[in-house]
Amino acid sequence: MHDTLNPAQLEAVCYLHGPSLVLAGAGSGKTRVITHKIARLIQAGLAPERIAAITFTNKAAAEMRERARALVGKAAQGVLLCTFHALGVRILREDGAAIGLKAQFSILDTDDVVNVIKDCGGTTDRTTARHWQWVISQWKGAGLDAATALARARDEAERQIARVMARYQERLQAYQAVDFDDLITLPLRLLREHAEVRARWQQRLGHVLVDEYQDTSATQYELLKHLVGHGERDDPRLTCVGDDDQSIYGWRGATLDNLRRLPQDFPTLKVIKLEQNYRSTNAILRAANAVIGPNPKLFPKTLWSALGEGEPVRVLACDHEEHEAERAVARIQSLRARGAAWRDFAILYRANHQSRAFEVALRRANIPYRVSGGTSFFDRAEIKDLCAWLRLLVNEDDDPAFLRAITTPKRGVGHQTLAQLGQLAASARLSLFETLFSHTLAATLPARSLAALHEFGRTVAELQYRARHAVGHEAARAVLHDWLRDIGYEAHLYEQSDSEQQASARWAHVLDFVDWMVQRCGGQIDDSGGTTAREPRPLLEVAQTVALISTLSEREQDQDVVTLSTLHAAKGLEWPHVILAGINEGLLPFKPEADGDAQALSARIEEERRLMYVGITRAQRTLVVSWLKQRKQGRERVAAQPSRFIAEMQLDPTTTQEDPRAKLRALREEFAARAAAHAAR
Repeated sequence: MHDTLNPAQLEAVCYLHGPSLVLAGAGSGKTRVITHKIARLIQAGLAPERIAAITFTNKAAAEMRERARALVGKAAQGVLLCTFHALGVRILREDGAAIGLKAQFSILDTDDVVNVIKDCGGTTDRTTARHWQWVISQWKGAGLDAATALARARDEAERQIARVMARYQERLQAYQAVDFDDLITLPLRLLREHAEVRARWQQRLGHVLVDEYQDTSATQYELLKHLVGHGERDDPRLTCVGDDDQSIYGWRGATLDNLRRLPQDFPTLKVIKLEQNYRSTNAILRAANAVIGPNPKLFPKTLWSALGEGEPVRVLACDHEEHEAERAVARIQSLRARGAAWRDFAILYRANHQSRAFEVALRRANIPYRVSGGTSFFDRAEIKDLCAWLRLLVNEDDDPAFLRAITTPKRGVGHQTLAQLGQLAASARLSLFETLFSHTLAATLPARSLAALHEFGRTVAELQYRARHAVGHEAARAVLHDWLRDIGYEAHLYEQSDSEQQASARWAHVLDFVDWMVQRCGGQIDDSGGTTAREPRPLLEVAQTVALISTLSEREQDQDVVTLSTLHAAKGLEWPHVILAGINEGLLPFKPEADGDAQALSARIEEERRLMYVGITRAQRTLVVSWLKQRKQGRERVAAQPSRFIAEMQLDPTTTQEDPRAKLRALREEFAARAAAHAAR
């Protein structure tokens, strides 16, 4: 089983009886190490149910499950493979009662959170509410509650947000709801304050593996320590796999302090470096090693490859954005003429707005493309509508879900009726759904409004009953289709859409969502998107985790198209041919002059350098780095400078320059000469 592993990988896989840190450089086979270690643990006698592998995305969890199943077969089905947030859900569903949370709590999405915060802060300005939401999220990620945040507030603006946070947390408790930050902070509080719960989870998890460890936040690390028994076991069974050179998410709470603390908190930690790269040529890796060189090193390493030297890394100086896009298209066409597929190409950039010029140029050249990191399936309005209904079935106290469901589609319940219902609910300390059945409601509302509310209540109650008893794909499909027909959702989409074509596309999304739910009920796919066969489940049980799922595998993913993507969204991916675009001062690194504090500026530049490193190491065979001589700034063009990172790549100036248009012309002339020679025969 392990004959495909190199010596460093084999050492990481076979070290089972203590904490270890596997420093996995880009393209060094970290997923292979994690899945083989899962197999080795099972071989050594650890029950699959006592192994947890924690990742940061559902896609990574699904890939890991497929690979583990290929190694150990059905035993992989018992391994807990999930994200930190999914693990938090599991802990809270099983043991949340200890902190006053019922098992059927709701998980609010970002839109719901912003709406609740608007109400708590007494503002109608969504931008203000989004700022408050971001600050509250940062505080939660740092482990602060509202009282602590208020005590530490530096000015009146922060004190106001802390007060909003206090009201927001009270509202979540009343709704029996949590936000995504709570899926980490509440399990941590539960394990920290309840020794019996902590002991039970430590006994359950015999070995915990963490992927992309460098991306963990302070609270995720604290949660991890409580799960593995830090300070309570002689030999905590923990494997952290990560790369300090790829830590690029500081803006969302990830901290390299977790890597610094690991050998301090776990003195017996074994550190293993994976330095052999299986993705890129040595020309590309040499540039990557040179770029990351100036950053201070927690654990120094140097990537190398057995794939040969490869083509030199090229640098293109472009006049402006449109010129840069034209040169990118010319390069793609040139390599395409040699047999490359469209899917072999990626154009990567620092910020979303940089995609526009490339989209225009690609469309003009009739080159198919997709913009990675676009609208998530679950961010579409029609899917959010349906998820609100499902959340209400799971948790009747979920007032945000109630308000969305009762007004989508419209059912004769207006804002005035809902306002009166809300006032009565507040005075009686009931949820909106519970208030539907209050005896005093008839004295508050006219008969017509009362009838509409009661009809909605009966619809929800009936759907809830059917969802609880609909086990397996056929029963779930029948319930879902009957529900959509009964509420008239297809007609609602055609009434609300700007065109019949748009309505048809939105209805197709709804049917895709139904199929996806049905497959989960039938056991064909699991919560992480994997295809491991499982027992059929009731529709109501599947609905409980819908709010946690952030992506859905869409049909266009396998299309033969060029990828446009931000560098952040490209992490973990790879392509044969990569173009890094707009590598200018002010774009990458991104506006470093905005930070006044010298220490903060230094940390900012180090993270931006890691982002450049991530971009370089996405390339397998060829890499082009382009920069602009002039950049758009509003309606003006201003002089621009190449990024300092280009010089740090230490490229040979005699090999870096090329003109793709000249190369394409030469290639076409060569093809024309061949055709003429063939015709002359």
